Amino acid sequence: MQATRILPDLQSSLLCEDVRQEANGNFILIGVINVIRVPQVPVNGRLCLFNRWHSGVGQFKETVRILGPDQKTVLVKGEMRFELKEAVLPSTNVNVFGVQFAAAGTYYVEVLVDDILKIRFPFVVAVVPPPQGAQTQTASAPQP
Repeated sequence: MQATRILPDLQSSLLCEDVRQEANGNFILIGVINVIRVPQVPVNGRLCLFNRWHSGVGQFKETVRILGPDQKTVLVKGEMRFELKEAVLPSTNVNVFGVQFAAAGTYYVEVLVDDILKIRFPFVVAVVPPPQGAQTQTASAPQP
């Protein structure tokens, strides 16, 4: 007897600087983001999106989009397939993006499952000049 397909719930979706997984399987989220402060734009950045799905059964397609301040321009898009074999077992998906932010402003993250929007949330890119007297990084300095 085949199990009924149940669309999953999105338990959490967090934008962060990095996601690591310990040997025991637990995840470590580093630098959960509300605001990205940069000295100038345009700027290139690396973002991670941690999504945890649960209470579903079946195979699904997750789509993640980062939208520009106009709320229409898709800066980056990622898709991945995942499976939930039992409703009590979660699936954790981590998307890693390289993004160029051309201007300061409010950007948006959208997470969809099987083309159904599950969450849409904003984050801000703000230009914050370095404090006076602070040394600025030169173009030849190594990047982390």
